[in-house]
Order: sequence, then structure tokens, then C-alpha cells
Amino acid sequence: MNHIERFLASNTYAVAGASTRREKYGNKVFRALLASGREVFPLNPAQDEIEGHRAFATIADLPVVPDALSIITPPVVTRKVVADAITAGVKHIWMQPGAEDEQASKAARDAGINVIDDGSCILVLLARM
Repeated sequence: MNHIERFLASNTYAVAGASTRREKYGNKVFRALLASGREVFPLNPAQDEIEGHRAFATIADLPVVPDALSIITPPVVTRKVVADAITAGVKHIWMQPGAEDEQASKAARDAGINVIDDGSCILVLLARM
């Protein structure tokens, strides 16, 4: 299995940067994962609810540690999200285009996490499935 297949084979997901605004990529990624039948949690410290689902401020606030994390945040925020993911024990991280951060990628890989940070977009992939 390649790194994307391993990410998509996960049981639970979180979306850092999930948004209440439907035109934003964070909302689109969250909805696409939900529509594909996956268990997914929205992460956004400024929101209580996204698309009818309780939103969580951080990975540590989730009821479970997600196997996989999709990140749609500015790179400076990505670093903090990845540090939290490492601490929590997340196994797979996909930095969506624009969220990539070299320091965060290296830290995650050094921690043994499967990292996707090559400009691939989960929305494109899920649309093909």
C-alpha cells in the first residue's frame, strides 16, 4: 500500500481547519470525508459545531485519537497541529496544498508518521473514487 492508500484505509479521521463556511476547503474536505462514509471529527478552536457535528479545539479534546489527520491550516498553525498529532499518536497526516510546512513534515516523519505533503489534494482523490 502506498502512503495515500494507507491514509485512506484509516478508521477515524480529523480535519484541522474545518470551517463553517461551505466555500472554504476545510469545510469541503470535512464534508467529502463524511460523504465517503468515514468517521470524521472537525478541529477548529473558534467553532462549537460544523455541519451539525461538534467541533473540537485540539486533537487532545477529541473522544478518540484519530488514525488520520487532514490539515487545512496556514503553515505556522500546521506546526502546532502536527506537534499535537505527534503527542496524541496520530498515524497518518495529509497536509493539503497550502498547509505544508517543512519543519512539521520532518518532525512527523521523524516520529514515524505517514506524511503526505507533496501537493496532492484529498478532494481530487475522493472525487475520483
